[in-house]
Amino acid sequence: MPVSADTTDPTRTGPRPAGPLWVAMYHSVGDCSDDPYRITVSPDRLDRQLGWLHRRGLRGVSMADLLAARARGEGRGLVGLTFDDGYEDFTDNALPVLRRRGFGATVFVLPGRLGGTNEWDPLGPRKPLLTADGIRRLADTEGIEVASHGLTHVDLTLADDALLGAEVGGSRALLTELTGREVRGLCYPYGTVDQRVADAVRAAGYDYACAIDPGPLTGTFALPRVHIGENDTSWRLLLKYRLNRLRRRPTPSADAAEASR
Repeated sequence: MPVSADTTDPTRTGPRPAGPLWVAMYHSVGDCSDDPYRITVSPDRLDRQLGWLHRRGLRGVSMADLLAARARGEGRGLVGLTFDDGYEDFTDNALPVLRRRGFGATVFVLPGRLGGTNEWDPLGPRKPLLTADGIRRLADTEGIEVASHGLTHVDLTLADDALLGAEVGGSRALLTELTGREVRGLCYPYGTVDQRVADAVRAAGYDYACAIDPGPLTGTFALPRVHIGENDTSWRLLLKYRLNRLRRRPTPSADAAEASR
């Protein structure tokens, strides 16, 4: 059953509401000298950012663990850490930092581009993507969730029904076969989503999906995230954290209606 993206029902008894989801969106972790899309953070900067979370009593976890904890009313103090595109540098540069901090994360990968590069970025630079063996190793790593980013990184809102089905359902089937594990989540390439795409993701059997700023579609299958980059110092992180807490949240009735569809 899908997990509600919000726990703010004023009639609820029990644990205090956890507030809006705080989900950080990362991509590549490595050399930032050639980064036209500002998608790369250095390992040192990542370590400082995760240290900032730790000092505030926050712990980074995978999306699956974050949503499960919130469903139990235990989500306070947890932050979702997500890494898009499945870059190979996650294993070498991000994973050691996460392990030192005792944090988990979700890596959204592209099973249609195993061992390839980020050819969808016309300005480059070309960055190697995870191989099949690399994805299997991550799936076997405690605290790391492997989830889908589609097959090949296309804008799903522009795909016809056949391509949409392959990108959404096909990627889930391939990753399940590859890892031997249930694939629970999907991240929309480019962050773009509309109602047709969200419905396709739900129908394909996913439990949740991540976007960037989905607006009225915000909910279990269009979870908002906050972009984190190399320039995000402690002060910028604090500002983003506070702005996230002020973000308009979906109403409980709207989220319940979504889950019943």
